[in-house]
Amino acid sequence: MARKRHAPDQVINKRREAEVAVAEGSTVAEAARRIGVTEQTFYRWRSEYGGLRLDQARRLKRLELENSRLKRAAAELTLDNQILREASERSF
Repeated sequence: MARKRHAPDQVINKRREAEVAVAEGSTVAEAARRIGVTEQTFYRWRSEYGGLRLDQARRLKRLELENSRLKRAAAELTLDNQILREASERSF
């Protein structure tokens, strides 16, 4: 089955909908099924998005993307540095 990625605003809206269902007396499993995700996904969303508002969740995702991009850049630069260091040691 293909995985579906949810945008931060979708996650927050679905999580809020599930929280309302749980507050009305449904179980977490029923609420998760109602919003179309697994119970595990619901708990992961709860821990990740906790009490975030929509603008905060969007900013969090942007920062995570930027962080991963910067980590890749740092790894590439480190690799380039090691290659140059090994090449300079061999030339002497």
